[in-house]
Amino acid sequence: MCKASLLEVDSPERATVFHTLVFSQFILSQKALPHLRQGSAIVGTAATEAYTGVRKAISYAAANGAIVSFTRSLALSLASHGVRVNAVAPGPIWTPLIAASLLSEQHGDFGCGVPLGRPGQPAEVGPAYVFLASTDASYITGQVLHVNGGTIVNG
Repeated sequence: MCKASLLEVDSPERATVFHTLVFSQFILSQKALPHLRQGSAIVGTAATEAYTGVRKAISYAAANGAIVSFTRSLALSLASHGVRVNAVAPGPIWTPLIAASLLSEQHGDFGCGVPLGRPGQPAEVGPAYVFLASTDASYITGQVLHVNGGTIVNG
C-alpha cells in the first residue's frame, strides 16, 4: 500500500483497496436497507487520511475520501425515511494489527504526533460507534466523528 509515486499504484492494488474499504460499505448498506426502519442507524468507518491525504498511500486516502462522500450522500438519501448515516474516523489506535505490522522500534513512536501524545486504545473508539448508533444521536446524520487524540480536522 505504501507507494512513493502514483505511477507505482497498479490496477489490482486500486481495486483491492476500493473493494475492501468502499465497496464493502456499499454492499453491506444495500443488504441492510430492507431491514431498517425509522430510527435505525448505519455507522461506517472512515479514516482521518480522507481529510489529510497520505503521500505514500494515495489509494488508501482516496478510498477513505470516497467513504466520507458515501456516508454524506447516503445520509441525504435516507433522511426522509428516518434512517441516520454517520461514520467514525479513528486516528492512531493501538490495535493488534498495528502492533503486528510495525517494527518493534516503531512501537514507541506510534501515535505520539497527536495532541494527546499517545495512541488511542480500541476501548476508546468503541463508544463513538455505540453513541452514533444510539437514540442519543437521533439528530446527527451525515457526519464523521473523529476519535483521533485531538488532531483538528476540517472538512
